[in-house]
Amino acid sequence: MQDASPTGPVQLASETWWANVLLEHFGFPASLTPLDGEYDLNFAVHQEGARTHVLKVMRPGCDSSLIEVQCKALNHVAAHAPEVAVPRVVKALDGSHFVSARDQSGEERLVWLITNLPGQLYAETSPQPPSLLREIGATLAKMDRALEGFAHPALGREIKWDLRRSGWVRHAIGWIDGDGRREIVERIIAEFEGNLLGRLTALPTTAIHNDINDYNMLVDASTGEPRLSGIIDFGDMIDSPAVAELAIAGAYAVLGQERPIAALAALIAGYDSVRPLSDEELALVYPLVLTRLAVSVANSAIVKREKPDDPYVTVSEQPAWNFLETNSSLPPDWVLACLRVSCGRPGHPRADAVMGWIASHRGRFAPMFGRSLDGIPVIDLSVASPASPRNPFDLDPDDLDDAVAEAMGGADIGLGRYGEPRLIYTGPEFRKTPYAGSHRRTVHIAVDVFIDAGTEVRAPLDGVVHAVELRTSPLDYGGVAVLEHTIPGGDRFYTLYGHLAADVVARLSPGQTVVAGEVIALIGDRSENGGWTPHVHFQLGLTTLGRGADWPGVADPDESAGWMELFPNGAALLNLANEKTAAVTTATETVLPRRKKRFAGNLKLSYRAPLTLLRGYRQFLFDQYGRTYLDGYNNVPHVGHCHPRIVAAAARQNRLLNTNTRYLHPAQVEYAEALTSRLPDELSVCFFVNSGSEANELALRLARAHTGADDTIVMDAGYHGNTNTAIDISPYKFNGPGGRGAPDWVEVVPVADPYRGPYKGSDPEAGRKYADHVRVAVERIQARDRRVAAFICEIFPSVGGQLIPPPGYYRHAYEAVRAAGGVCIADEVQTGLGRIGTHQWGFETQGVVPDIVVLGKPIGNGHPIGAVITTPAIAASFANGMEFFSTFGGSTLACVIGREVLRVVDEENLQAQALDVGTFMLDGLRALQDDHVMIGDVRGSGLFMGVELVESRDTLEPAQKAASYIVNRLREHRILIGTDGPFDNVLKIRPPLCFTREDASYLLHRLAAVLREEPCRI
Repeated sequence: MQDASPTGPVQLASETWWANVLLEHFGFPASLTPLDGEYDLNFAVHQEGARTHVLKVMRPGCDSSLIEVQCKALNHVAAHAPEVAVPRVVKALDGSHFVSARDQSGEERLVWLITNLPGQLYAETSPQPPSLLREIGATLAKMDRALEGFAHPALGREIKWDLRRSGWVRHAIGWIDGDGRREIVERIIAEFEGNLLGRLTALPTTAIHNDINDYNMLVDASTGEPRLSGIIDFGDMIDSPAVAELAIAGAYAVLGQERPIAALAALIAGYDSVRPLSDEELALVYPLVLTRLAVSVANSAIVKREKPDDPYVTVSEQPAWNFLETNSSLPPDWVLACLRVSCGRPGHPRADAVMGWIASHRGRFAPMFGRSLDGIPVIDLSVASPASPRNPFDLDPDDLDDAVAEAMGGADIGLGRYGEPRLIYTGPEFRKTPYAGSHRRTVHIAVDVFIDAGTEVRAPLDGVVHAVELRTSPLDYGGVAVLEHTIPGGDRFYTLYGHLAADVVARLSPGQTVVAGEVIALIGDRSENGGWTPHVHFQLGLTTLGRGADWPGVADPDESAGWMELFPNGAALLNLANEKTAAVTTATETVLPRRKKRFAGNLKLSYRAPLTLLRGYRQFLFDQYGRTYLDGYNNVPHVGHCHPRIVAAAARQNRLLNTNTRYLHPAQVEYAEALTSRLPDELSVCFFVNSGSEANELALRLARAHTGADDTIVMDAGYHGNTNTAIDISPYKFNGPGGRGAPDWVEVVPVADPYRGPYKGSDPEAGRKYADHVRVAVERIQARDRRVAAFICEIFPSVGGQLIPPPGYYRHAYEAVRAAGGVCIADEVQTGLGRIGTHQWGFETQGVVPDIVVLGKPIGNGHPIGAVITTPAIAASFANGMEFFSTFGGSTLACVIGREVLRVVDEENLQAQALDVGTFMLDGLRALQDDHVMIGDVRGSGLFMGVELVESRDTLEPAQKAASYIVNRLREHRILIGTDGPFDNVLKIRPPLCFTREDASYLLHRLAAVLREEPCRI
């Protein structure tokens, strides 16, 4: 039995000795290398450099029947389920399955030989996706089905790993450290003995493997999508109910999984697709998973006392405890619902009968408020609704009151929808961890009726009071009552009424009978209903989860399918059609084809699984289900998505005026003054446009007007926008797919890359050497009898790979350009306004002053605004009689927003925060670099960071596939970053400046986990 890692010490015999035994009895000339094992000796057999077999040398005194049953079982599986990859038994020269041979000490040992299977241990495989778990489940079902006709006397032996004998754990509980842990195991074993054992022993038995753990499965991860490549070690085979096989496999499938029940459901679904499970078997799976884990940790506790230095059987202990301490108290009804749904069945066994009866009585239930609810307004509280809280992490009850009142449009009653994802559940009790970006419950699994406080609430049908409570915590139910109802045939269901007046505890008591139409409570006001806008939360339940009135009214969107099976739409009890109350959430799968029909194919989407995003707040984004994503990528919302001060400034100005620069308005002047006050004195004249692309286009016009020349020097891999001229000066575009190469007036110089370029960061002259290429470009232009108009580049090349040019680069480059009469343009769209932390602008880090500075939408936090700031002399050259005008460049609204962005940067000290958080993050990234050779370089300043991934630190071969994998895996973890660089192998991290150390820690933690996964291993 291998319940733990086979890494413990074993008294290894001489490889040469057993190689001679192998040759003598099996005729195999081979070399042996030892493998780990708990009791026996195992050797890998190598022939001509390849591992071909495994030689198994049993412990002295091993009963031959234990080998015989394994050999016959392996042959049986091979004959009846050849598609199941198990080792094949190799017969000895005398035709036997095993032989007896003496070891070096003279003791007799039984020896047998099996074929080697390819792959790595499941325990060493990461990630372990649902597809792999489904395949494992299906394979186990095929193996179990094949073994149904197999019999052997040894299958009836008694072993402690027989789930039916798990009661022995009770005598070992005292060996477990910690009162809390002992209580967990005691509770599991009490449930086993009191409820499970009799049900388990009543099931028919069959031969099972009985030890499908993470060290007895092999996985082939070479193709990118991990596949099961083999099942090994049949040494614990017994005759037992087949559900035990599945529970044992499930116990290991859940370990280390972020969503363990989803992992278990995938395993079960795969098994059920081949060997359908009975309802009783499905109901037993999860409790038996807990039982198996309790047995495992109890066994580990014993072994730690007996063999404190032997890690072999304790390696799975901590993952098992991690699961038990977090998940052993999950509601069994919900877990079973998830498993049943995964197998295509109703989530609750009573669902069809109860919901059928309720539907058949729709229209005949007593009105809850003594009036029909037909035609009343439906209130949208979804993620995309204006009624969503302004701050999705801190609900303002007054805002909710106002939003509900506006939606009701003067009506005195309104409906809140079932299944609606909402962001109004902002308390920490709705999150899985204290971190704001963690998984959170958003999907409402009830129907709301908004109505004045004090309104009478009536029972829709006869029932008995099951529970009544006053729950006074903020955002809880306040007064709450649960009624139990019984339909003909005896099936029961329940109804919950939340946010009631406090006197409900005086009106009702458990066991009290109520009749249809009877007043059971009053609607509570905010002081007694949990702090909510007055309404009743009406929830239909097929179970109470054994928790009285403590029902979850909101579900995590990733877990909502199971919860909605247990707590279905109760519209019929309100005499309404389900469609009236059911939320309709737009799925990404429906938006995507519509987009493809109306947009060009070269308008790309981020990530393999595209995101539908409906809300943003500071450094977080929210999809249509209310899932929270940490934004480590989008630099345009400079001070944070939907920053409340920016939103308020825009709303205020939109109510007043939004016009262009042909009219005087103080906002435009004030903004220009505030912006230029942050720049060197000579940069004092502003031009406002709508974007960075327009700004770069205009900057080039200014340079040409001032110099009378056209030729322009650009840095390779640079990107400056999507207009015609901006494309012409963007090697990233004109040298990329579909590009037409550089125009004859453009000179491209190498990107100043201290890591991958010819001059490394360790060279103190690297800056000058890169700048010499600018000098050569100037000479090439002059050799054609032409003159230099400008040198333009991103000060810190972003598309080029989040690069920080070496010191001195711009000083030498600018000297060469200016000596030829050209002007120097600094594209600060990506880096300006404090992002780099140490300075306000990137050019300041090199001690230079450009002639023109270009800014883009980050200065407006995403509002369409760009700016070109230059010297009076260049501005005068441009004023040649042709009017410059951008209709809404520098509009009143844009300038008000831009001015507020500057205030927020200053008053929230965001430049200092960028430096602090960025330094913390870079330190963490460099620590990861020490552990992962794939990370070739970590670079950046402030919240402008790049992580370059390589296949080899010597050759610098780019690890593009790994970069793509990491970005998409982080997206699955709800963290958004991107890739860039000429080879798309640089992880690009440029979050809004409100990014915190806590956010950085979360990103680093998740990145570290992804880097340990198979596609990131070199």
